[in-house]
Amino acid sequence: MVRYSDELIDEIKNSNDIVDIVSQYVKLKRTGSNYSGLCPFHNEKSPSFFVSPNKQIFHCFGCGVGGNVFHFISKIEGINFRESVQELAERANITLPTLENDKSSKLEFLKSRVYLINGEAAEFYHQNLYNVSSKPAQEYVKKRKLDNNTLKKFKIGYSCKFDELYQYLKSKEFTDEEILASSLVKRGKSGKFYDSFQNRLMFPIQDIRGRVIAFGGRVLDDSKPKYINSPDTVVYNKGRHLYALNQVNTLQNKKIIIVEGYMDAVSLHQRGVENAVASLGTALTEAQGRLLRRTADQIIIGYDADGAGQAATMRGLEILSSLGCDLRILQLEGAKDPDEFIIKYGNGKFNKYVDEAISLVEFKIKNIKSELNLDNTSDKIKFLNEIAKTISKVDNNMEKEVYIEKISKEYTISKEAIYSEIQKLQNNNRKDLKVLERKTSGYNKQKKEETNIDKQTIRREDTIISMLVSDGINTYSKISEIIKPEDIKYEINRNIISKIYSEFENGKTEILDYTNLFEDEETINHITAIMAEDYGIQEIDKGIEDIINLYNRERLIDRRNSIIEKLESSEISKEESKELGKELNSIIIELSKIKWFL
Repeated sequence: MVRYSDELIDEIKNSNDIVDIVSQYVKLKRTGSNYSGLCPFHNEKSPSFFVSPNKQIFHCFGCGVGGNVFHFISKIEGINFRESVQELAERANITLPTLENDKSSKLEFLKSRVYLINGEAAEFYHQNLYNVSSKPAQEYVKKRKLDNNTLKKFKIGYSCKFDELYQYLKSKEFTDEEILASSLVKRGKSGKFYDSFQNRLMFPIQDIRGRVIAFGGRVLDDSKPKYINSPDTVVYNKGRHLYALNQVNTLQNKKIIIVEGYMDAVSLHQRGVENAVASLGTALTEAQGRLLRRTADQIIIGYDADGAGQAATMRGLEILSSLGCDLRILQLEGAKDPDEFIIKYGNGKFNKYVDEAISLVEFKIKNIKSELNLDNTSDKIKFLNEIAKTISKVDNNMEKEVYIEKISKEYTISKEAIYSEIQKLQNNNRKDLKVLERKTSGYNKQKKEETNIDKQTIRREDTIISMLVSDGINTYSKISEIIKPEDIKYEINRNIISKIYSEFENGKTEILDYTNLFEDEETINHITAIMAEDYGIQEIDKGIEDIINLYNRERLIDRRNSIIEKLESSEISKEESKELGKELNSIIIELSKIKWFL
């Protein structure tokens, strides 16, 4: 039987957004950044079924079932894990290996070869940039103010003439079929092979694992087309990837700035804005939107200021808004694009504009205003009607209040008038939105009642797992020497923490899906319940410090009590009593130094 690789499993999972899949079976309603609905696995009248697009999990707070998209399909269709992989692969048009006793099918083998070809080509182009014959490209990167570190970081290169790449790849013993599959080389009518990219500055496109999957090539002058990009291949679909996303440290950057071009992204990274990515020569797609939503808490659109850039902004806003993303729109002044702006004004001013990026509501109101003359009575009435429509779609009442207050002051429209129009719209389009009640699942309550461990201890252990899941190796590196699996009292939590520790100890630096670490349904349900819960940790490092202090404090208290018990015994010698007294004093001093929380 063919074993599906972890890489292939990840590809299938990433190609099947859990909200899209679940919504085919369950009527979902947005509740904040998540979705809720009636659980398909037990009878209920009020929705307790939760789906997180950011964490790509589902969990029912009623019956306790949970997991990722594979677990959902397995349970809803009554099939095993392998069959769920096949089902979701088919939905995503991903071909699975079929040959018995083979590591991969012919297609999988071809894909592996194309990855190698792309890597070789990237290195070939990059080295060529430094050749004497590449003087025009060297002058161009100098003009665009790109330094050597940036060239190396992004593997920027220069493509040759005619068939130089083809000849190089042949020397590396790749077949014509493999080379053509990469789309880096074409075959002419005469049967001769020639390079697809010639005399262009080359930008390798990498997936989130850092594999080179495609290329973009820019001319060095004003000739057209300015850019040409790799077509879709066996390893690349331009609508599913983002340029430079592999360079963004998503653990440190919870914001991502999306720009139009490769050069914008590269220029921003060079100048310290290391959370910039670019769409790939196409309008932002829903798949790219889902990728952004999974990667960042907040997305800032920084497209060019020209007509095409603003049109792209609107298209991107509609897609990202429909996916429930926290959106901001960058409003740069004094430059046509982010590259020009940051070179002209510097990192500090650019970051100031990022901090001042406006919300989707503000952007829409600004656009409505730009098309109307507010000195005209009819236009002002139209403006009021349009902003009422926009604000009525805001779910958060406090946010709605802020917008109404701001608009009332800025445009001298009474708050009462705005409220009145919004109320009319809401009365006409009232929807019975039921908010998912965040409560401890029946599953967890039942399981925890079976133990003799106090709820506070279990809550603390759940918090540790939550931090490990959200912060990965950073949390592990800080707590693993102090909090050992054997310190965990609740068995299921001990097993989870032990497994996560083991993964990091064996060299993993990132775990993409924690639910995949476990096979038994009980553990999967338990960990998704923890992932679905809000533990109120505002600053992860502060949370880690508090947890460590609490464990150290408990150890000291246990030792203090043990010493006191011994000192009260008449069976210890004076010398031993003296030593225990010294230790007790030290412990009391240590306890006074520890900051702790209840």
